Amino acid sequence: MRLPQLLCSSIFAIVLTAAEVHAEDWTQFLGAHRNGISSEKNLISEWPSDGPKIIWRTSLGISMSSVVVSANQAFTLFQDESDLYAVALDAATGKELWRTKFATAYENAMGNGPRATPTVSEGQLFVFTGEGILAAFNTKDGKELWKVNVPSSLKGEASEYGMSCSPLVVGNMVIVHTGNADAAVGAFDTKSGKNLWKSATGKAGYSSPVSMTLAGKEQIVTLTADAAFGLEATDGKVLWKFPFPTEYDCNTACPVQVGESEVLISAGENHGSAVLQIAASGQKLSAEEVWSSYGKDSQLRAEWQTPVIHDGHLYGLDNSGSAGPITNLVCIRLKDHETVWQKARFGKSNLILADGKLFLTTMSGEVVIVEASPKAFKELGRATIMETTRQAPTLSNGFLFVRDDKEVLCIDARAK
Repeated sequence: MRLPQLLCSSIFAIVLTAAEVHAEDWTQFLGAHRNGISSEKNLISEWPSDGPKIIWRTSLGISMSSVVVSANQAFTLFQDESDLYAVALDAATGKELWRTKFATAYENAMGNGPRATPTVSEGQLFVFTGEGILAAFNTKDGKELWKVNVPSSLKGEASEYGMSCSPLVVGNMVIVHTGNADAAVGAFDTKSGKNLWKSATGKAGYSSPVSMTLAGKEQIVTLTADAAFGLEATDGKVLWKFPFPTEYDCNTACPVQVGESEVLISAGENHGSAVLQIAASGQKLSAEEVWSSYGKDSQLRAEWQTPVIHDGHLYGLDNSGSAGPITNLVCIRLKDHETVWQKARFGKSNLILADGKLFLTTMSGEVVIVEASPKAFKELGRATIMETTRQAPTLSNGFLFVRDDKEVLCIDARAK
């Protein structure tokens, strides 16, 4: 290893040790709790005058997969002209630690490359490809442990625009959408890939399942192409169902818990949003719509970006039109569902929240900081650092990890 790399690794390790009380790994899509929120503090509030401090750039290849970070390793997926790879990078230096070829390159009219983001759990990396290959690797050396073509094995078919569900690990199970309309969600053993249960109905859609406790009951909440479901994690039993059909089957954003018993679901294509109240009656659960905002005048039409919650307010990206170019950044007060501000034509973006701030990436390759306050829209910083991207930033130990179809970048986001 060259001296600069060694020095960078040492400094990075010191930072991790000093910050470990409040810092956290980002082990899955949208972070530790799959809600786009990090508990990290003391983060930057504006970019330096000469732009964000880029710690490293590593060239890879085409992918819509975000980065996850665990134990000082950064993981993602990418493909070249012929093959698809899982890869691990040193989170401090960007140096490639291993790459494992495990599938052929995925091509689709809506964009090439894998869609889903990997998940790290107990020394294993779980990935899901556009054609529906679910695979597990050893995080230390990249050894392939098992893989299964989920749609093929369960007699389904991949989504029209590619399987996009990021794997959810619950106990000894890794859970994904299957592509089988009669068994839409499947759980697989983390050690062997064996199918443990299958449940729910509907085409796969493009959303990812989330683990929540609603009405005092732990459950898996997921959106298929035409409905929201609450599922028993242990056996997949359907606890509740709510119809939510969307044009082109484009339920893409994740469900968001907005109260002890309330969950928000939202979709683009001029569809809109609803808040469901989950209620218990004995051993049974039910879902009732307690608020909605549908159609072309909806307050929130989350296209692929999952909204975040902070201090009683929702911050989200509202897409106007059927896959249209206009995207607004909105702040909605949860207690009465009033829009308190809207930044019209903010631009197609993706977001996370940490330290009272929104960190966004735009399709123009910008990284943007916005104050997460209901008082007014306040942009704190904006800089172009890469090419087109759809992935939300990843935040771990004071560093942002972002990517486009050519590179993965690490940015210093610590306050000075």
